[in-house]
Amino acid sequence: MRFLDQCKIYIRSGDGGAGAVSFRREKFIEYGGPDGGDGGRGGDVWIEAAEGLNTLIDYRYQQHFKAKTGGHGMGRNRHGADGADVVLRVPVGTEVLEEDKETLVVDLERVGQRVRLAAGGNGGFGNSHFKGPVNQAPRHANPGLPGQERTIWLRLKLIADIGLVGLPNAGKSTFLAATSAATPKIADYPFTTLTPNLGVVDLSAGERFVLADIPGLIEGAAAGAGLGVRFLGHLERTRGLIHLVDATAEDVAGAWRTVRHELAAYGAGLEDKPELLALSKVDALEPEARGEQARALEAAAGVRPFLVSAVSGEGMTELLRAAFAAAKQKAPLPAAQDWRP
Repeated sequence: MRFLDQCKIYIRSGDGGAGAVSFRREKFIEYGGPDGGDGGRGGDVWIEAAEGLNTLIDYRYQQHFKAKTGGHGMGRNRHGADGADVVLRVPVGTEVLEEDKETLVVDLERVGQRVRLAAGGNGGFGNSHFKGPVNQAPRHANPGLPGQERTIWLRLKLIADIGLVGLPNAGKSTFLAATSAATPKIADYPFTTLTPNLGVVDLSAGERFVLADIPGLIEGAAAGAGLGVRFLGHLERTRGLIHLVDATAEDVAGAWRTVRHELAAYGAGLEDKPELLALSKVDALEPEARGEQARALEAAAGVRPFLVSAVSGEGMTELLRAAFAAAKQKAPLPAAQDWRP
């Protein structure tokens, strides 16, 4: 299934049905009178957060949604049927925005949350509604009111506890695959990850959290370089970040600074989230080289990094328990073990 996290759609609620102009005429009944029924109400357009969905791909192939028109009134005081509603089912975490892509209409944060986006028009009154002692045979009825029409944007922000950030090929997808049942694409070239991936980390019966892996950031991503920073929106709901830095990189301090700069340029509070710094792929280095890279990263970041390897499993449990503490907002966060001799 393809991943789509943003789309533009057009919605219109149903028009109300027209009222009827009718008079009672029956054999052997001396007095008749107006008996035109009212029109039915037009259908509404609703949006609902549904369980089991993680993409907006359904709205790539259909962008126009219109509820049904209410039924027209009929004689013998028969009212028209109400028009059928339209329900848009979207993943939890979807934001509904106005056409300007800035004004928030609603944020669907929980399963089953349901909001009406466009109300159907009321049905018109039939002529029986207007009868009275002065006007005993009204020959007019009301038309139904028109429905509402609007253009909206849907933007998905995944619900996750912890987010993975880093440069391309920092080992984020391998980390996710090693710690959860997720199966992201893994390769040795940059930008293997093109769409966000989610995985559930299950440390024990009482230690479980959701981990999100997004495409890698490069210098200038905030200005549109690479895949840009649009996918960082999926980290806005997280409670903390795991920042992976490739231990085999020539400049680990520069790699850390690049990602931190792009997080700050994006804004939305990402640079203020608790960050667990980890030096990944340490299994590829000798102990002496590993120590040199770790010291360089510590000097730049001001914190002692975790030393981890998703391939050998080294340091993974320690880092994941610290991430669980961040997910549950326990303070202070556990520090990395001292790897210095």
